[in-house]
Amino acid sequence: MSLLSLRDVRFAFPGWPPTVDGADLAVEEGAFHCLVGRSGCGKTTLLKIAAGLLAPDSGRVVFHGGPRDIGFVFQSPTLLEWLTAIDNVLLPVSLHHRPTGEERARALQLLQQLGLGEQARKQPRQLSGGQQSRVALARALILQPKLLLLDEPFAALDAITREELQRDLLAMCRRQRTTVLFVTHDIAEAVYLADHVDVVESGRIAQEIPIALPDRSAATRYGPAFAGLCAQVRAALHLEALA
Repeated sequence: MSLLSLRDVRFAFPGWPPTVDGADLAVEEGAFHCLVGRSGCGKTTLLKIAAGLLAPDSGRVVFHGGPRDIGFVFQSPTLLEWLTAIDNVLLPVSLHHRPTGEERARALQLLQQLGLGEQARKQPRQLSGGQQSRVALARALILQPKLLLLDEPFAALDAITREELQRDLLAMCRRQRTTVLFVTHDIAEAVYLADHVDVVESGRIAQEIPIALPDRSAATRYGPAFAGLCAQVRAALHLEALA
């Protein structure tokens, strides 16, 4: 049984052609899926439908969990400037009740695992872009969601910081056994992170490519298996003629 499934889902903004047009997607528990595709293909709209932020015009969305079982990381960290890093992490808890000592300890542990233990009392303006993205990731994980949804969260970061955050994201999700649906336009990022790359075209899943790599170390990015999988995704995106 899939943790999340979309069946023949359609959605159109008023006065526009369908953005999502007959999409089918099944995400098994513990899996890491990346949605890739050209701008305007519908991948972010699909993510918002999966999150319950948009209701489909037709089709069926089934998620075996409740609202608190979903974490969302946006393109921008969207931190509250007047709160410290640890209080930003605890924001989802604070919306329900005053954080307990145990919950504050968990928030600090998440920041420490992301290399921000010493930055816990700093405000967002005192943090770099990469550090703010780590805080946003910790905030999404504080309630230990079954499903983590990310919409191009590293797109604005430099290449080095981006690779570090990809590594940290994989480690955190494996540690917590979190199921992930991640939107990106970066083929190499998708192949490095995912065990399934879903190619989105004209509002539907055109192809799902399984990603089998022996490991996800820094050296993985330079091996023939990685290059071959990137080429396969490029072909699915009809980019082979541009090579």
